[in-house]
Amino acid sequence: MPYRLQIATQMIAHYNAQDADAYVSLMTDDACEAGYRGAVVREGKEGVREGLKKMFAEFPENRAEIIHGWHLGDFAVLHEKVWRSNASEPFEVMSIYSFEGDKCSRVEFVR
Repeated sequence: MPYRLQIATQMIAHYNAQDADAYVSLMTDDACEAGYRGAVVREGKEGVREGLKKMFAEFPENRAEIIHGWHLGDFAVLHEKVWRSNASEPFEVMSIYSFEGDKCSRVEFVR
């Protein structure tokens, strides 16, 4: 598996373990999460960490399954299925991971 795709996949493993600290350890200090070509929803490593911790507290059964992944240059793309709870209907998302070196600098979500 290509290196950047491995990192994105590891980020999802940390997400599923609800380990916000491990998730952001794979990000640059100024990383962010945003809607695709839209507004930033979590800014900076600390903003991402706090946002994830809040979401994990609200949705303790939250999990994502990778359907497929791709890479090209400094980007990795994951097609994911996400459940907020075991009883909820899942939704699908495309997550686009941008990299600076071996760290993720931005994640954009298409939903």
